[in-house]
Amino acid sequence: MRDVPDYMVSDNIIQRAEVRQSRIQSFAFVISVCVGALFSIGFAVSSLVAVREAGGIELDERINPNDAPIASMVRLPGIGIGRAEAIVACREDLSKEDSNSRAFQSCYDLQKVRGIGPKTAENISEWLKFE
Repeated sequence: MRDVPDYMVSDNIIQRAEVRQSRIQSFAFVISVCVGALFSIGFAVSSLVAVREAGGIELDERINPNDAPIASMVRLPGIGIGRAEAIVACREDLSKEDSNSRAFQSCYDLQKVRGIGPKTAENISEWLKFE
């Protein structure tokens, strides 16, 4: 067997250890990138599913804007808290003028409310009842 100086053997061992450490680090980096990509895809898919499910509003029953509270009207598409409050304010103003009649006879009467136009009235008409 050849006599190899001790310092050369230890340098060789150190070099192999460094190469092995570099490979382990590279492998760990690739694994972490793959796991991150999978989590990102998972979150994207779950958010798309949530958006798709939230897109269709389902109400147990129709809402009567003549007596519905603000919390119920906010559930209508295109009606936020501001428009719901405006509907209630308009309803109260109209009922002060004529306490015997309903403020809204059809979805088109909702156009009296500031911020509600023909398109909004048409979009919410299937979720409304006027009794």
